Amino acid sequence: MNTQTRASFLFLRLAMGFLFLYAGLSKVTNPDWSAAGFLNGAKTLAPLFHWFALPSNIGWVNALNEWGLTLLGASLIFGICVRLSSKLGIVLMLLYYIPGLDGLYPNTHAFVVDEHIIYIAVLALFASFRVGRFWGFDGWWVERLGEPVAPAWYRILG
Repeated sequence: MNTQTRASFLFLRLAMGFLFLYAGLSKVTNPDWSAAGFLNGAKTLAPLFHWFALPSNIGWVNALNEWGLTLLGASLIFGICVRLSSKLGIVLMLLYYIPGLDGLYPNTHAFVVDEHIIYIAVLALFASFRVGRFWGFDGWWVERLGEPVAPAWYRILG
């Protein structure tokens, strides 16, 4: 991959990283924030999302949401375990996308594809092209220490 392509991936990785970091920190620093309203308004798979919103579950659901976004952002910014965090980010974005579906329509301002699908596509590119290796900690790891000895876990972590 040439330098211009790597630089483009770096720019996109940093932009997405700051987007997710801000989204996470805005939730972490707001003591009144809760996912309960969003989850209770689910149209698709409503029983599952209503279960997430139960008082006995909402604490860990909020924590996973807040810290998942924050850590995903930090991972992308620093290029640490980008492949793994991108895959987990795809799951998180699906959990944002699915509850809002009303047939084929995700919301009032989109037709099939909304911002969550775009995030999923970009995160899938990050995982596929191992963009953490382009000016990130993942690349430093491979340069200094070589490919990890345990290829099974490395295929996941990236």
